[in-house]
Amino acid sequence: MNALTATVPRYLFSAVMIIFGLFHFMGGSAMASAVPIPGGVFWVYFTGLALIAAGVSFIIKKYDYLAGLLLAAMLLIFILLVKIPAISSATDQMAMQMTIADMFKDLGLIAGSLMLAHAGKS
Repeated sequence: MNALTATVPRYLFSAVMIIFGLFHFMGGSAMASAVPIPGGVFWVYFTGLALIAAGVSFIIKKYDYLAGLLLAAMLLIFILLVKIPAISSATDQMAMQMTIADMFKDLGLIAGSLMLAHAGKS
């Protein structure tokens, strides 16, 4: 694999994580209602910081194995605690389909996180 095909996906994935993290800071109070545990806005900001840290870690290739594993675990927790309950409580077909699509987006991000973790281990 040449450097371009290894570097561009890493930077794209990292940029997505950093942007998602920034969104957590820009819309923290609006996102807090989706947090199923006490301290809603704190957890929104905490996960935003974690997304940014993972993105930076992947870019600088420092602790990217750990970052990939922790990011995958966090996204799995999102699926279990936020997405699945939202699917089961959706009031209409469109809301359920959008939440299912969002859950599959998170599954794809988990796959990317684990691939970057594996690349960081070698």
